Amino acid sequence: MTIVDAHAHIFPSKIAVKATDSVGAFYNVGMRYVGSPENLLESGRAIGVDKYFVHSVATTPAQVRSINSFIAEQCAEHPEFIGFGAMHPGVEDIQAEIDNIIALGLRGIKMHPDFQRFNIDDECAMPIYECAQGKLPILFHMGDYRYDWSHPARLAKVLDSFPELDCIAAHFGGYTAWDEALDYLLPHRCWADTSSTLGMKNDSEYVRGLVKKWGTERLLFGTDFPMWDHAEELERFNELGITGDALEAVMGGNALALLARYE
Repeated sequence: MTIVDAHAHIFPSKIAVKATDSVGAFYNVGMRYVGSPENLLESGRAIGVDKYFVHSVATTPAQVRSINSFIAEQCAEHPEFIGFGAMHPGVEDIQAEIDNIIALGLRGIKMHPDFQRFNIDDECAMPIYECAQGKLPILFHMGDYRYDWSHPARLAKVLDSFPELDCIAAHFGGYTAWDEALDYLLPHRCWADTSSTLGMKNDSEYVRGLVKKWGTERLLFGTDFPMWDHAEELERFNELGITGDALEAVMGGNALALLARYE
């Protein structure tokens, strides 16, 4: 069975501690690791992870190019890594940045509306979706009761406007807004990852209900490293009772199949 961690953050060594601490403070949680590429590989090795979707968030337009170069360099150094590029609605030439992401060999885009402080369905973001549609999937941070920027209803509006846009709605579609994600996202062509739900919700019966409603054909295993540890996340995941072909699909098959659409 191929194991893919479809949601992992990495940071350059010179800012890894600061960036990790900043994320922990934002969510008021203790981070399990400093988010370095080496720590990611060490944590994932404990459960035999084969591939990782790696990314970092650009909180300003000026960070986009340097982050994407960093992600591309790490993918070249570590063949286990599959890079998702950074993007920001404030970038002056969206098409040029999309072209650069593709030229670097990155396989998708990561956006975090809460960190980047924009509404998913804001007009400023529409050129990103238009340029990415049919070329790159987008992994969105989703949901948080403290903010409205990444509410599932906003992503549903985007998917109404861009029906061919492939997206992964992180955290079962809505970090702390899981029920709203079911209401708004299930009717759309949308994948979800399992990150920051198993440990955050800490209710395997509830999460089993999410799995049943989403369907295993639309789910991708993800950890949200460095917030969580791979071995601990897998232990929680195994409590869901997914077996056979469905297990192979969620643990890696679905993630690889999604990327294969763009080969």
